[in-house]
Amino acid sequence: MATSFQARVDRILETRQSLLCVGLDPDPTQLPAPLRRLPKSRALPRFLDGVVAATLPHAAAYKFQLGGFLAFGELGMKELGRVVKKIGPTRLRVLDAKANDIPNTMRLYRAGAFDAFGFDALTVSPWLGWESLEPFAEDPKHGFFVVAHSSNPGAPDFQEIPTPRGPLWLAVVEEVRRLAYRNGNAGVVVGAPFADALRQTRQTLGNGIPILVPGIGAQGGLLATTVREGVDAHARGLLVNASRSILFASAGADWKEAAGTEAKRLKGQINQLRLGLGMR
Repeated sequence: MATSFQARVDRILETRQSLLCVGLDPDPTQLPAPLRRLPKSRALPRFLDGVVAATLPHAAAYKFQLGGFLAFGELGMKELGRVVKKIGPTRLRVLDAKANDIPNTMRLYRAGAFDAFGFDALTVSPWLGWESLEPFAEDPKHGFFVVAHSSNPGAPDFQEIPTPRGPLWLAVVEEVRRLAYRNGNAGVVVGAPFADALRQTRQTLGNGIPILVPGIGAQGGLLATTVREGVDAHARGLLVNASRSILFASAGADWKEAAGTEAKRLKGQINQLRLGLGMR
């Protein structure tokens, strides 16, 4: 039997001794100054290769923000495929698309993300109903992270609407738990700024079901709270994503070194916090 996605996540986190997920969110307006003088066809590959080379020793995963690559047009799509292959299967590669549509269309998302581009997982939304996610539930080797409680300030507008099962986001988490135990390939997205939601999510999911946590760094999530509330009983089960704070750690000539230094710092800080929780 093929290894399930959840088992693969756990193995990579243990092997790498890291919970750090580096968010690749290229922004044409924020590239380091030395690269802005170059044509985009040279600047974007240099930027992505430099960040990946500097952060690879410290990262367990990479999250590719689809919008950042779309902003570069055809070049961005080409680079998306190239960098996924460059990173390779020793790290988790997540396409952040927050996709949702009818099942027939979601099968196309699945084929594109996993077969054409080589991603290991995709972020999705549950808005159209759970049937829309069945194409992903059918593929235990690849994962899908369901957005339950996002990291932006406006998240409570809809995600905290009361339901008979509690706030809407918690009803989403409960359904993800069912899918995860059934197929071994589901996880959730919960933003770091919402510590109570993160705590309730881990209590609901139990061990081994991964939580992808955006909002560390530029969005102001507290790292210590995120690690304490988000890890499972093995001090794993958590992907702590940092994007802008790593990518744009410096706008000067030292941008590669700065990205690597920030990734190393975050990994070390996370592991220090895990030590107090029984990291093994």
